[in-house]
Amino acid sequence: METTTVRSPGERVETVTAIAAAGLVKSFGKVHAVRGVDLTVRAGEIVAFLGPNGAGKTTTIDMLLGLSHPDAGSVEVFGRTPRAAIAHGLVSAVLQTGGLLKDLTVRETLRLTASLFAETRPVDEVLERAGIREIADRKVAVCSGGQQQRLRFAMALLSDPGLLILDEPTTGMDVEGRRSFWSSIRADAARGRTVLFATHYLDEADEYADRIVLMSQGRVVADGTTSEIKNLVSGRVVHATLRGADQVALAALPDVESVEAQGDRIAIHTKDSDAVARYLLTQTPARDVEITPQNLESVFLALTSEGEAA
Repeated sequence: METTTVRSPGERVETVTAIAAAGLVKSFGKVHAVRGVDLTVRAGEIVAFLGPNGAGKTTTIDMLLGLSHPDAGSVEVFGRTPRAAIAHGLVSAVLQTGGLLKDLTVRETLRLTASLFAETRPVDEVLERAGIREIADRKVAVCSGGQQQRLRFAMALLSDPGLLILDEPTTGMDVEGRRSFWSSIRADAARGRTVLFATHYLDEADEYADRIVLMSQGRVVADGTTSEIKNLVSGRVVHATLRGADQVALAALPDVESVEAQGDRIAIHTKDSDAVARYLLTQTPARDVEITPQNLESVFLALTSEGEAA
């Protein structure tokens, strides 16, 4: 089997996978947070970790970071225990909150963090890669939420980790900031860094992830590329402009699963898009008819609803 070489400060480590988790189980009293999760992530992948609140994402991430231990199952990061991998600078995390001293400047924060490691990347380099060099002398207290998230990203880059775990990394960023952030992530992944990120922005997962892992009720309910995930839910969506649409009549058409309306624009989820389009074009004054595959949001809702029903 081909191996991937991953560099950490001062050494080279050869490993097959970045993350290898098998049968992870974690409960808190009567709450079964994680129920037998298997997860394998290859080095260099960008993986979106999705799921509704309470799906078990955060608990799983905590076990990957060694912040909690599974009740059953095993987890290795670059062939080591999570804590050993972190101790060797192979793993960094960017979390939503905490970890920042508001009275320090951005540069001082990075210098303080760098002092905790035997070897790090230059502070100016990580400032540049995180896109915050122009605010290096600004106090953390007056940085925006998005700028503070970029600072956390810069802190994570200092040890030059092989694996970055990101929890809602673009919270507080504007559209341009999000685009710039993901451009940096893509560049890092192209150099071999592995990225696992949890997000509520489904468009980010759709656009930037190589692969999507979807959790619901403590289990992985889907795992694959964006196109593979979308194909798990049958049917398509027929969009059309139809003033005064009779949603009840449209919902009664054969193989129609749901009808949504926003102003004069309607979206019909159906297993027979040709029949629905034919009806709209011949029996109604509908115009601008368009047929598209299921989007990630509709698949997310369908698969997680199935998980809740189970």
